[in-house]
Amino acid sequence: MHALIIGATGATGLALLSQLLADDSVTQVSIFVRKPVAITHDKLTVHVIDFEHLENYQALIFGDVLFCCLGTTIKAAGSQDVQWRIDHTYQYHFAKLAKEGGIKHLVLVSSAFADAGSRSFYMRLKGQLEQDVMALGFERLSILRPPSLIRPDTDRLSEKISLPILKALGSVAIFKNMRPMAVDALAAAMITSAKAKQAGVEILEPKDIWQLASSSLK
Repeated sequence: MHALIIGATGATGLALLSQLLADDSVTQVSIFVRKPVAITHDKLTVHVIDFEHLENYQALIFGDVLFCCLGTTIKAAGSQDVQWRIDHTYQYHFAKLAKEGGIKHLVLVSSAFADAGSRSFYMRLKGQLEQDVMALGFERLSILRPPSLIRPDTDRLSEKISLPILKALGSVAIFKNMRPMAVDALAAAMITSAKAKQAGVEILEPKDIWQLASSSLK
């Protein structure tokens, strides 16, 4: 399998990259990044690109599966417009080029409660991206909607405050599937999904992702 990743330098992307490079069934990993990275491996190809001009890189976008885990926060982006461009426009445009380049499977990290009609900007953004990539017509499309993620050494104040609360709620049976998920578990579920052979669209809710991750990490 030749896997492509956008968002490879984020917490989920780094976990995914590590697992793909360690997977014997993966022969090549191509990552598309905005800045050079200090990661080397025999199977790894690093493409430093300008996401504002993705059309210039069409010839590089080919393979078997594209993993999209690019994203930012409103604080880091500075405005909703910039966050929309990074979380939606860049990913959609890259996915469109991937489809045109013959890639048959897209694995997209979305969010629990994603909804294009939501009053929440973030949930609306994720829901609109889901709708737009569905319209591209990939032979196989996997959309993962994880719960809150546990990122190693996070500097996000909101996560430092909310994660202990969410972990406590996760001990209650009815909230079990919404307990925070380590990015390693999400990455494992993404790879398991990529190896499945059935065609069509699958939307994986937190419960489904937990099941895939637990089977993958045994």
